[in-house]
Amino acid sequence: MSFDHQLIQWRRELHQFPELSLQEVATTARIRDWLQTAGLSLLPYALKTGVVTEVGQGEKLIALRADIDALPIEETAEVAFRSQNAGVMHACGHDIHTSVMLGAALLLKQREAELNGRVRILFQPAEESFGGAKTLIRAGALEGVSAIFGMHNEPGLPVGAFATRGGAFYANVDRFVVRVHGKGAHAARPHEGKDAILLASQLVSALQSVASRDVNTLDSVVLSVTRIQGGNTWNVLPEHVELEGTLRTHRTEVQQQVKARVSELAAGFASAFNAQIDVIWYAGPTALVNTPHWADFATDVAAENGYRTSHADLHMGGEDFAVYLQQIPGAFVSIGSASEFGLHHPAFNPDEALIGPAARYFAALAEKALHTI
Repeated sequence: MSFDHQLIQWRRELHQFPELSLQEVATTARIRDWLQTAGLSLLPYALKTGVVTEVGQGEKLIALRADIDALPIEETAEVAFRSQNAGVMHACGHDIHTSVMLGAALLLKQREAELNGRVRILFQPAEESFGGAKTLIRAGALEGVSAIFGMHNEPGLPVGAFATRGGAFYANVDRFVVRVHGKGAHAARPHEGKDAILLASQLVSALQSVASRDVNTLDSVVLSVTRIQGGNTWNVLPEHVELEGTLRTHRTEVQQQVKARVSELAAGFASAFNAQIDVIWYAGPTALVNTPHWADFATDVAAENGYRTSHADLHMGGEDFAVYLQQIPGAFVSIGSASEFGLHHPAFNPDEALIGPAARYFAALAEKALHTI
């Protein structure tokens, strides 16, 4: 079996048996088995899920990272290797990322004697729940590492395309919940209550003005209300309504400005309606900020390895690789996967032709990086 075909077979096995964040037990067992069968040693970190391996010798140390978890989505893609786990799917391509880094590990193992140091490969759990990077850092996976590199497949780019940028790349991720407390009443006598649905509806409209009217149009910001829930029958005004949504920005100053404005609007509407509104924020990853030197370096190596390179646009998605980049330098890159359907779509179907070339790219990137640190 050829090298590229082996990686595709591994990817398909991972795709058929996806697991959610912090439940990647069988996924972890497969990765451990494939690595050890190839002669790679595993580092003895205390991890419930996830694997870390290392190749080479010496003080210099570079890291590569893949994510291994899946999403709570029922797959609709018409492929022979569809998910066998009901309601769970690799709809973000983490099976692709894992197979790429497995390939890089095997290639680096073949050149172990020529490496100018060590390469540590992180197979990280729980990226989708934004906790896996912190788990690996606490376990010690970044100790001694000079720079780290990772990837995400990009369905909007063709196979063979590569993009990244120095500085801010992916957005911060904040989740918010707004709880509107009114006063219930009979729907025929609304004057006897405080209509939480009316208040919540007007608040949703007002929140949309924050990005368009309160933030400089040159700054990137998305504020989306994604859930509204209240009431349980047709003839009663409910006592409570709950809203939920997300805020995405690339600058801390903008993030804090928007959060403050949301609180001001909530307080103003609560006063106007003589009601109570509580706003609760849940912090996800900060903005992912690439080290300019390593972004340029990664691009140069990509061009040397046959990729069509370009400067990436700002990305409004979140990525907990940002947590690593808060600790050490490095770069996160996009590699084209040419899927008709985008990330997190039930019919997402990336082109597997990207896997082998990407594995060779990351092996070359790590080897070259060891000569520059």
